[in-house]
Amino acid sequence: MPHRLGIDTGGTCTDAVIIDAGNRVIAKRKSLTTAYDLTIGIGNALSGLPRELLESVSLVSLSTTLSTNSVVEGRGAPVSVVLPGYSEVQAEKSGLYRILEREFVTLIDGGHDAVGAELAPLDTERAAERISAHKERVSAFAISALFATRNPAHECVLRRMVGDLSGRPVACGHELATALGAPQRALTAALNARMIPYIQALIAAVETILRQRRIGAPLMIVKGDGSLVNAQTALRQPLATVLSGPAASVTGACALSGRGDAIVVDMGGTTTDIAVVTGGRPELCANGARIGDWQPMIEAIRVFSIGLGGDSEVSFKGQLVLSQRRVVPVSLLAHQFPEVLPKLERQLCASPSPRHNRFALRLQKNEVLLRQLSAAQRDAWEALEDGPVELESLIDTDRIRLRALAALERMGLVIYSGFTPSDATHVLGMSAHWDAPAAHLGAKIWARQMRHLYGCGDWPAGDAVAPCRQVFDLVAREISGKLIEAGLHQHGKLPDSRARNLTGLLSDMVLGGGRSLFRIEFAGGYPLVAVGGPAPHYFPAVAEALGMELHLPPHAEIANAVGAALGAVVQTARVTVIQPEFGVFYLFHNRQPMTFEQLEPALRKAAELAAREAADLAAAAGAADIETRIERDGSPIKHDIDGELFVSATVTAVATGRPAA
Repeated sequence: MPHRLGIDTGGTCTDAVIIDAGNRVIAKRKSLTTAYDLTIGIGNALSGLPRELLESVSLVSLSTTLSTNSVVEGRGAPVSVVLPGYSEVQAEKSGLYRILEREFVTLIDGGHDAVGAELAPLDTERAAERISAHKERVSAFAISALFATRNPAHECVLRRMVGDLSGRPVACGHELATALGAPQRALTAALNARMIPYIQALIAAVETILRQRRIGAPLMIVKGDGSLVNAQTALRQPLATVLSGPAASVTGACALSGRGDAIVVDMGGTTTDIAVVTGGRPELCANGARIGDWQPMIEAIRVFSIGLGGDSEVSFKGQLVLSQRRVVPVSLLAHQFPEVLPKLERQLCASPSPRHNRFALRLQKNEVLLRQLSAAQRDAWEALEDGPVELESLIDTDRIRLRALAALERMGLVIYSGFTPSDATHVLGMSAHWDAPAAHLGAKIWARQMRHLYGCGDWPAGDAVAPCRQVFDLVAREISGKLIEAGLHQHGKLPDSRARNLTGLLSDMVLGGGRSLFRIEFAGGYPLVAVGGPAPHYFPAVAEALGMELHLPPHAEIANAVGAALGAVVQTARVTVIQPEFGVFYLFHNRQPMTFEQLEPALRKAAELAAREAADLAAAAGAADIETRIERDGSPIKHDIDGELFVSATVTAVATGRPAA
């Protein structure tokens, strides 16, 4: 009987599971993710599975939270963005300058108008100059032309130029989003380009491991909507995988729990992902899912992804807070590198320092960035070859290296260690998979930092348990508040600022305790289905605080990998028809709009084109036995004299098929 292999690569752990024809888990394995060389962690996970079962695998499905984590943490490969037809105001509004230096955002003449007519000739001379200037300094390019969804001709020209002049991969806005909204589409293209090296490295690592083990089954990747595409399609549009891990966890949680209506929460090392499931299906968000502080234009499950996980650093910013950026827990650091234990013991005996608990380790290897390092940064990078470097040891002996390591950390090449909720659960006896003595040392060091450097905390001197209990309570309350905020975001009706204000008010009323004139019920009829490694630790307290039924399904710690193995191929194509003036209908598909004198012929042509494109995409993505359905969403207006007038319609074709063996 053929089996399916599901693999999930997260920021902390890599999971592998084998599913039989009855969708039952028959083997599973969890190992540490090795971001610097992903093949090690993936290989370790597969090595723990029975060889005879691996030999019978007919399909390999991969999900990952690496893309989600990098967006939430503000990390990504260096990219250059070219924007034909954009104004400076639109570039500012996009948010590009929050993730890129201005010199890597190039505005040039070009672009089209709302009916696909050229606004200005494309400035290919300026584009060639900027492409040539940036090609050795970036890993990829992003291109987004004004109204490219109506006419992508300028994006296609620039894509060829990038290929000819640099050989770098390219992300084009019109291939990623069909909706209007130039600033958001520009950001989507940039984020997609930043993900390309991550997905390339991950897919290459998995393919290497499969070849080594002579597993010839096709490799599929989970998209943000929970469906599958083959590796070639994922490499062209890596941003489609940005919510791969959360989508797989929702699919896995529903399958493992058997619950059709639920709030699914997946807590990992870097993020906590929340989704509402009704009737066994999560709602899709066509206009862009919320990922940390960003909302790129990708169709994905409506998930609320926040930078809060077991490996979030606990720090002080006027009060105790949980950082969005992942650090290596002290307990994990000592588990991997036992030689740090004596150094932690010395730190505990020394005067408190903000650099205590802080060691630097290699995180990833990006050749483009490494070629741009200064001599000091190169020296610091090479010093990490032998293992973690203690920052406190450099303060009096080598401040140049200390500054160089800080620069490498900002680039995303290096990661720091720190005190985290994962350490707290080790101290409290809830976890035991890493180094518990190191967790106690880290907790005591951290408590002394909080008391003596920031005046925070009144725990007994030398006590590790009391501060860890406070950290545990902080995490549980943060998750409870985020569940309430996710509920407010469920239908996308509230702006961010208002949702945050209401969250604070409702959290105080629901979680504050004491007598109140109000009785508020949260998520009536929806149990809390919690998955992920830390789920058994935190969610009993969360469910109790919110008055919810809690369900911790079997195999909850590998729900992502289970969900990856259960997916199907789904591809969508959209064609838009508008009536810009009475009696003239424009159909937009590929490079040139078509015009019609009557609406129904335009809609029939739109359905024909969308169905053909969706089926072609599904076949290219690795589907067999393809079935296609057509949906239509119109935007009429009411007129006092003429009655209902047609303004626009989007014809959507959804092609579905099983992964081809």
